[in-house]
Amino acid sequence: MHEMNQLSTFWFWVAGGVKVLAVFTVVMGAVAYMTLAERRVSAFIQDRLGPNRVGPFGLLQPIADGLKNLIKEETMPGTSAKLYFVLGPMLAIMPAVVTFAVIPFAAPLPTPVGTVDMVVADVPIGILYVLALSSLAVYGIVLSGWASNNKYAFLGGLRASAQMISYEVALGLSVIAVLLLAGNVTLTEMVWKQQQLGLWFVFPLSLAFIFFVISALAETNRLPFDMPEAESELITGYHTEYSAMKFSMFFIAEYAHVLTASALMATLFFGGWDIPVWKGDDMFWHEGALIRGFDEAGAPIPATPSALITLLTLGAFCAKTAFFVLVYIWIRWTLPRFRYDQVMHLGWKVLLPAALGYIVLIAGTMLVLDQLGVPFGLFYGLALTAVSGLTTVVFLFFVDRDRVIGGAHGEGSVARARSGAGSGPASSGAAGASTGAPGAARSTFGVTPG
Repeated sequence: MHEMNQLSTFWFWVAGGVKVLAVFTVVMGAVAYMTLAERRVSAFIQDRLGPNRVGPFGLLQPIADGLKNLIKEETMPGTSAKLYFVLGPMLAIMPAVVTFAVIPFAAPLPTPVGTVDMVVADVPIGILYVLALSSLAVYGIVLSGWASNNKYAFLGGLRASAQMISYEVALGLSVIAVLLLAGNVTLTEMVWKQQQLGLWFVFPLSLAFIFFVISALAETNRLPFDMPEAESELITGYHTEYSAMKFSMFFIAEYAHVLTASALMATLFFGGWDIPVWKGDDMFWHEGALIRGFDEAGAPIPATPSALITLLTLGAFCAKTAFFVLVYIWIRWTLPRFRYDQVMHLGWKVLLPAALGYIVLIAGTMLVLDQLGVPFGLFYGLALTAVSGLTTVVFLFFVDRDRVIGGAHGEGSVARARSGAGSGPASSGAAGASTGAPGAARSTFGVTPG
């Protein structure tokens, strides 16, 4: 038991300062090397080498890029709103850096002065803090586009705000399913609930995970949702007029958001720092004591924290987060960009109603299980997994094959099959050309010829 092993006020502040410094340093270092990882992975996908000149295996390339941006000449449009032009990149990067503060990254660490929680700030509002602050980054993007006094930059800022509003709703609704199952908004409690359930939440909440991944891609402005930076339409979007370090700050913010979103996916749906199968890392605070569960009589079972367990759980958390970062990179270099109407359609007409219906389904299933007296555990999770898995299959089948989002040819394949217009792109294009149907002149990539 650890009632007498709590940190004193002095050591609490000392530990907090050390964690802030360490996490900020690691996050910034990870963001720098995520740029190298993206360039090397994209090169692998495209069968080329990528950066390999600066340092062994190109490992010093991010440092060289940072130095280049620091010493590069900065430009500022003469007609820009100079104060807000400078303020925009700052507002974009600040929320991206501080949102990582509430994410637990390892099991508690025992020290001679007390047990230290491996989270910068274990605030009771948890995920609400992340959602609130991550939404503020769009203010920097909109402000930068407006202050540039450039129509393309301004349009990119407006697109960013519209996209954020559209997918923030779906993101919040996907998290509600997690809150229903966890019964708490604190991220450390969500890790423990997954340990207690015996299943990571990705299984009983599989459709919520899909909604979260899609919405997180849109929130970070990554392909296929990079509407604010569409170079074929907006030059480079909201940061067209920026250069040197101010330009880099937008990308630092983007990669920091990607890192935070990946850490959230690992925490909300994949057990956070929990090591699968092994029960030795199960531990949480209960009435001032660190325990790993309760016996049949309901008495708490003391946990046995150690530096080794903390190190192993840190490795598990880093591996899960790195996997989702790789998924982000993989998606970017695999999928083409959506059209803007498809992005809005997916957010408002697909994800929003589907997420609302899914919340009702999960809440109803949990109510039935509670009424039947099913205890919160493995069988409880398996019952939810069966319901959620069936729902996920139905949803994916429903949105597939142009049933919901029309393809690049104006009319979807289902609509063409029903109308008898033909089965191939050539017949569809010929029919569209002869009838003058809207969208029939679009090319394969959904771009209307000028």
